[in-house]
Amino acid sequence: MTEPSPEGAVPAGPPGASSGSASSVALQDPVYREAVVDLLGAIAYGEITAFQRLAQDASTAPLLRDKAELARMASRELGNFERLCDHLEQLGADPIEAMQSFVEAFDAFHVRTASSDWLEGLVTAYVGDGLAADFYSEIAAFLDADTRRVIIENLRDTGNAAFVVDRVRAAIAEDHRVGGRLALWGRRLMGEALTQAQRVAAERDALTALLAGGVDRPGMDLAAISRLFTRLTENHTARMESLGLAP
Repeated sequence: MTEPSPEGAVPAGPPGASSGSASSVALQDPVYREAVVDLLGAIAYGEITAFQRLAQDASTAPLLRDKAELARMASRELGNFERLCDHLEQLGADPIEAMQSFVEAFDAFHVRTASSDWLEGLVTAYVGDGLAADFYSEIAAFLDADTRRVIIENLRDTGNAAFVVDRVRAAIAEDHRVGGRLALWGRRLMGEALTQAQRVAAERDALTALLAGGVDRPGMDLAAISRLFTRLTENHTARMESLGLAP
């Protein structure tokens, strides 16, 4: 599950940005096209791993209705993956090759953040995936209008947030000790996710170049990057509070 910022706002680029022919012109730049393929490959592999994680979490859920809801969430992630692959193919890229560069880093991240029970899995789906959605939404603001739209639609909340919040808050109400454990888990996810985001951006030259200067807006200086991570932290805090957890 992915969810944009709590306010529901996703960067949509500057006013007046056009689509269609403008996007086609942008994609003729090989460096920019490489960055787009990299970004879509990263998001697509993230969807695969989210699908696998949610399917595993469904097997440990205590109630049948919870298993069913987690299975639906996993199915949505798989649908997102298929749409991203379709778009990559439309760009003339091989989805498998586009994802391959991120397998090692993403798999290592998921090993470090493997949940020990289904409640930790819910927090990961809500907080961890939410952080990833925020990060990719920020980068999407530097893209051509068509690619930006594909990413925004992929990151759109599908109504799972209420389910996760309800289950986590109910578990805390039943046993207050759960809250402390899950709060620690959420903080760990935050640290790991920010480290992962920095690693992905730094290791891919095309993504670094994209952040240095976008298609229809200037690049990010150090102050802008600092504000980006401040926004990520603020959104994380809001999500933790909505779960009834101390950030």
